Amino acid sequence: MTTDAPSATLARALAEAAAEIDQALDVLLPPDEGQEAPLFAAMRYAAIGGGKRLRGFLVLEGARQFNVSRQAALRVAAAIEMVHAYSLVHDDLPAMDDDDLRRGKPTVHKAWDEATAILAGDALQSHAFTVLAEEDTHSDPAVRVELVRCLSRAAGPRGMCGGQMLDMLAERAGGQLDEVAIGRLQTLKTGKLIEFSAEAGAILGKAPLPQRHALLAYGRDLGAAFQIADDLLDATASAAETGKATGKDAAAGKATLVGLLGLDRARLQAERLVAQAKGHLDGFGERGDLLRMLADFTIERRS
Repeated sequence: MTTDAPSATLARALAEAAAEIDQALDVLLPPDEGQEAPLFAAMRYAAIGGGKRLRGFLVLEGARQFNVSRQAALRVAAAIEMVHAYSLVHDDLPAMDDDDLRRGKPTVHKAWDEATAILAGDALQSHAFTVLAEEDTHSDPAVRVELVRCLSRAAGPRGMCGGQMLDMLAERAGGQLDEVAIGRLQTLKTGKLIEFSAEAGAILGKAPLPQRHALLAYGRDLGAAFQIADDLLDATASAAETGKATGKDAAAGKATLVGLLGLDRARLQAERLVAQAKGHLDGFGERGDLLRMLADFTIERRS
C-alpha cells in the first residue's frame, strides 16, 4: 500500500474507478441514431458522469481480493450503477420525491419529460440484467445466474423497491417510526444494493463462503452507515455541496435516524457501524485497506 495519506489514496482510487466505470457505461450504453435516440440519450444522461460510484467501487475492490479480471468486474460495476441510476431517476419523479436537481444538474424528467424519465429508468434496469447475463461478464453460467439472482433480490420487493414503499407509507403516516422500523426501511431502500455491491466481487471470484459472507457483512454495515451519513448531510449540508436539494426530509416529515436520535447520537451510531464494517475485513490483510478507508470516508464526506 502506498505511503500517501489515506484520504489522498482513496480519493485517487475513487476517481480512477469512476473514470473506468464511466468508460464501461459509455460502451455498454452507446448513443443511438434511430427513433429510440431520445431514450438512449436520457439513459446516458442519467447513468454517465457524476456521482461517487461507491457501489461500482465496491464491486471493483471486492473483485480485486480474488484476482477477478478487471473487464468482468467493470461490467458488473456498470450494471449495478445502471440499477442505481434507474432508482434515482424514478425517485426524483413528481410522484415520488419530486426533485429538480440530481448530481448538480436537472433531473431527467426536467431535462426531458416524465414519460421519458420513466422509460429511461425502466430501460436502465432491464439493460443491467442483460449485461450480467452475457458471457463477457463471466464464462461460468452459474456465476452469471447468481449475479442476476442476487441483484434482482437486492433491487426488488424485498430490497430497494420494498424500502421505497415503506418510505412512502411512513411519509403518509407522518414519519412516526421507531428505530427498528427506520433501520429496516433504510436497509431495504439503500442497504441491500450496497450489500450486493460488496458481495459481487466474491461471487465473480467464486470465493469461499466465509470470505463472501465477510464482504456481505461489511456491505451491510457500510450501507447502514452510508444512509445515516446521507441523512446527516440532508440536515446539515448545502445543495451546492451535495448536488441535490437538502432539508427535504425534515420538511416532508420523513422518518430518519437523525430525526429520531438527533445529530450527535446519529453520528455516534454511524461511527459504530463503520467500526463494525472494518472489523469484517480482518481476514483480507492489506488488500482490504481501500475498503477500510472507504468505510471511514462514508461518514466524513460532504456530498
